[in-house]
Amino acid sequence: MELRKVEKAFEDDRGSIADIFYKEKLDHVAIIKTNSGNFIRGNHYHKLTTQHIFMTKGKLRYWYKDSKDKTNNPPKSVLVDEGYVVKTTPLEVHALEMLGESEFIVFSTGIRGGMDYESDTYRDIVILTPDMLQSNG
Repeated sequence: MELRKVEKAFEDDRGSIADIFYKEKLDHVAIIKTNSGNFIRGNHYHKLTTQHIFMTKGKLRYWYKDSKDKTNNPPKSVLVDEGYVVKTTPLEVHALEMLGESEFIVFSTGIRGGMDYESDTYRDIVILTPDMLQSNG
């Protein structure tokens, strides 16, 4: 997991430009919208795909754990606010705790779009359950 704020690359009296990525190979880009309420997305990992989640509206709590970690250690989490990017690397189990109405853009390298949407998705490890939302919420 890597979290970073997207900074302005250029600014003048017309406004500003912020580079989300520069010289990055991307295979798929998707916009995901979540309705108001506490929802869980993800709870899976990818063996080959790297994903970058850019938060454009609202916020989410990003939960993560290495899929090879067979201990009872709890997953870690970070809050992702508007203007931040969180990176998911291969073999990292990730779950998104949606904190109300939100929108984010997912940039992927690897097979994660169109007909291949589920080709590199593994759901055999669950790191976030509804009862955890209540205890952390």
